[in-house]
Amino acid sequence: MLEKKQIIELKSALTELYHVEKFVEDICDEYNINNSYFGNILVALTEAVENAIKHGNQNDAEKKVTVIFESKPAGLSFIVKDEGTGFDYKAIPDPTDLAENINPCEGRGIFLMKSLADELNTVPNGNGIELMFKISSINNELSVDRINQLKQYEGVKSKEHLKNE
Repeated sequence: MLEKKQIIELKSALTELYHVEKFVEDICDEYNINNSYFGNILVALTEAVENAIKHGNQNDAEKKVTVIFESKPAGLSFIVKDEGTGFDYKAIPDPTDLAENINPCEGRGIFLMKSLADELNTVPNGNGIELMFKISSINNELSVDRINQLKQYEGVKSKEHLKNE
């Protein structure tokens, strides 16, 4: 059983990204997250860690990136923090707005994170972001499906019991 809060610390090197995948796999297994949502979490979190390494820590291998996972009533929270000076993600241009953004490559990571997570928030000093994934509806659907399967199983079992009497 995983703790409700977990922290991993990574060196600022892209070769460390495989740790993120294992981290997400373990959490999604524990919380019974379906493959679609697993993909959203993995891509958004990997993008956040990659941005922290490249932009926040300037690829300085001496600096660390911290990923904090917490299971909250609203869903799964992932905070990615670096040792950089911070930024305001709202000031990053939208890569889909070609009229305003003269460099459509800029802002793609933030765009992906905003598209894949249910919420995107900055941490107080701006050197990190929180990705929130609201999984209650997924778990509710899963629970309802399991209840229906059990009811169906009980119905079949009752019919077999009546045949044997």
